[in-house]
Formats: sequence, C-alpha cells, structure tokens
Amino acid sequence: MSRHCNSNDDPFMRGCRARNEGSGQLRLKRGDTRVATIEREYGVDLGVRGDMRLDTLREITGEVSIQGVIHALGRKLD
Repeated sequence: MSRHCNSNDDPFMRGCRARNEGSGQLRLKRGDTRVATIEREYGVDLGVRGDMRLDTLREITGEVSIQGVIHALGRKLD
C-alpha cells in the first residue's frame, strides 16, 4: 500500500522528507563533487583543475553556494 506524504516537496523523491529541512534553504551540493562537473552543469570555466573538489574550492573562496563560488572567481554564468 502506497502512503502519500505531505512533508515531501518533490513527488518523485522517495520517503517522507523535504529537501529544505524547514528553514526554506535548499540543501547544498555535495562537497565531494568535482569541479569539472560544476563547470559542465553551469557552462562556466572556473580556471582551476577539473579534479579539484567543490569543498576545497569553497574553502579557497570562502563561499558556500555554487553561484557564490563562481562570482568569487570572477566568472560569469552562460
């Protein structure tokens, strides 16, 4: 028997959990994501090695969001 969950904010996400944990802020991209993946997804060249991890880039720039990291590196989104 399938149970509908009111707290789930995405009908395709399994389980009774929300992506934003009640604070309104969406969850962050995982820190072990490679920079090459970010560059490909956002269509931007960050000017660093593609095998660098996102959490390392966050430490370098002092930014948390991907858009903040891109802006801190002086890049523009396509």
